[in-house]
Amino acid sequence: MEHNHSHHDHSHIAVLTTVNSAFVIGIVLNLLFVIIEAAVGLYIGSLSLLSDAGHNLADVGTLGLSLLAFRLLKVRSNKKYTYGYRKTTVLAALFNAFILLVSIGAIIYESAHRLFHPEPLPGKTIAIVAGIGIVVNFSTAILFLKGKEKDINVKSAYMHLMADALVSAAMVIGGIIISFTNWFWLDPVLGIGVAVVILVGTWRLMQDSLRLSLDGVPRDINLEEVKEAALKVKGVKGVHHVHVWAMSTTENAMTAHFILENGVTPEKEKEIKHELRHQMEHMHINHLTAETERENVGCAEKDC
Repeated sequence: MEHNHSHHDHSHIAVLTTVNSAFVIGIVLNLLFVIIEAAVGLYIGSLSLLSDAGHNLADVGTLGLSLLAFRLLKVRSNKKYTYGYRKTTVLAALFNAFILLVSIGAIIYESAHRLFHPEPLPGKTIAIVAGIGIVVNFSTAILFLKGKEKDINVKSAYMHLMADALVSAAMVIGGIIISFTNWFWLDPVLGIGVAVVILVGTWRLMQDSLRLSLDGVPRDINLEEVKEAALKVKGVKGVHHVHVWAMSTTENAMTAHFILENGVTPEKEKEIKHELRHQMEHMHINHLTAETERENVGCAEKDC
């Protein structure tokens, strides 16, 4: 048995260090905006502002989780926790999704009630606060522009913030329409709209974090493609006992038995293992534990 502590770890952490400050700035900016938006929303009784504040709070949670994941990558494993504390990022994501689902329920319930009993609202105020939201979300997204192609978590944060800027833009338009037409029912409609947007994202977060907490195969990994890539390596005749799971929200691990050709020398076996690790890194698998056997040795297991 041989375990891979690849150079990928070091390059990965180097990338994360460069985006570390972007996450901190993003969290601070978004948190300040959440406080302002929630305070104004409560003061004027706007459900669209309150639901958007909930949405932006979810961003703060997501950015915080990513930052936590990056920090925990540097925490060394110990005798009790041989993988370190990486898995806490998955549990935090699951908790985050659950809290969001509860808040979405409350927003939709209140919006439905307000839809039938609309109350007068200052549309201009809604438009101004949502306008600040566009600036905050867009400027925070720009911070992640450089690193988005190097790390999947950074790309996720970038896409999320750009989508939020669009939601804020829709609310600016809604606020302007309310100020000119006095269509106060538009506010709860926007509130429901934002809640649905959060629900779509949260449902996926809930599915992913539940899957990862049960050591399921991460969404971005196709097991058949992993097997095909392994079989393309010269000297590999078969692969079985394949297990792929997430060690954290940013790192994946794999264990497998590889059947090698009969004539493979120990020197050649080293080369094959090196190539296998290289192939797996391209498929977002950072840690590979490989056990090898020769093709003339029979196997009594079911999934050989």
